[in-house]
Parts: sequence; C-alpha cells; structure tokens
Amino acid sequence: AAFAPAKQVARTTAVKAFEEELGAQPPLGFFDPLGLVADGNEANFDRLRYVEIKHGRISMLAVVGYLIEEAGIRLPGNIAVDGTKFSDIPAGFAAVSAIPGAGLFQLFAFIGFLEIFVMKDITGGEFVGDFRNDAFDLGWDTFDEETKLQKRAIELNQGRAAMMGILALMVHEQLGVSLIPN
Repeated sequence: AAFAPAKQVARTTAVKAFEEELGAQPPLGFFDPLGLVADGNEANFDRLRYVEIKHGRISMLAVVGYLIEEAGIRLPGNIAVDGTKFSDIPAGFAAVSAIPGAGLFQLFAFIGFLEIFVMKDITGGEFVGDFRNDAFDLGWDTFDEETKLQKRAIELNQGRAAMMGILALMVHEQLGVSLIPN
C-alpha cells in the first residue's frame, strides 16, 4: 500500500462562466490559477482582460524595440543638446543610466500622457481593448464576425507570447547570456 498510487483529486479554479471566453484555448482552456475571477465577476474579468491586452501590445512593441536595438539600428541625430547621439546610447538596461535626466523625464511624461489621455476606451468599443474610439479603423468593420474573433484571438496569443519573450530577453541580459546570435 505504500507504493499504491495516491488518489488524484481534480481541482480547478476556473469559473464555468468564462470557459467559453476568447483566449480559453487548448491545452489549458480557461486558466486562472490564482482564482482572480473565481467569483464570476464579469467587470473584474473585463478589467483583467483589458490589462492583459494592453500589456501584450506593449510587450510586442518592446520585443521589436529590443531586437532593433540589439541589431545596432539607432535613430539619427542627437538625443540631447549636449551632443549625445542616439548611437551613443547602449541597448538594454544600460540605456536607462545613459539617457540624460531631461530625456528620461520627457519619456515618462509622454508615457503618462498616453496612459491618461490616449490609451482609453472612450466610446466603449465593440470589445474590451477596442481603442478605435470611432476615429481609427483601418478596415476593421469590413471583416465578418468570425474573422474578427480570429484576429482578436491571434492578438491575445501573440501578446501573451511577447510578454514571455520580453521577460526572457531581460532575464538573459541580466544573466549575461545573449539570446541574439552574433
């Protein structure tokens, strides 16, 4: 009896209310290991989905930016009036200490401006994370519902992959192990 298999109790924190939501895909299905929406609160789920989409979009940009910097591509010209060039700024974490203080202030002020005034779902949109706000369409309305759902699922999955990707790039940089072949 000492080596008999232990009885496995199936445990899940998934709420049946969200099993059919966009992003609940094989092999995991709806994945909520911390039970953040175990109470079935739709508003809480929508807020978390909004944050997931937003972080995914930022991460996709971050991965592309990281790879461009690692490839040695820089903007032309100076980053500061003292003559510091964009090409003088190193890639990765070292860039933070190399950018002049006024430049960092401008960077954080611009990000704050975007966060407060631009990246908002003003009109409610078709779905959580729809920032078109009746001004920026690029042909979204020409797609049928199945195509729209497919494109949203692709964006969600690519955002998830990008979040893991930028995390891996940052960790490897701190470990001194380059993921970019020379």
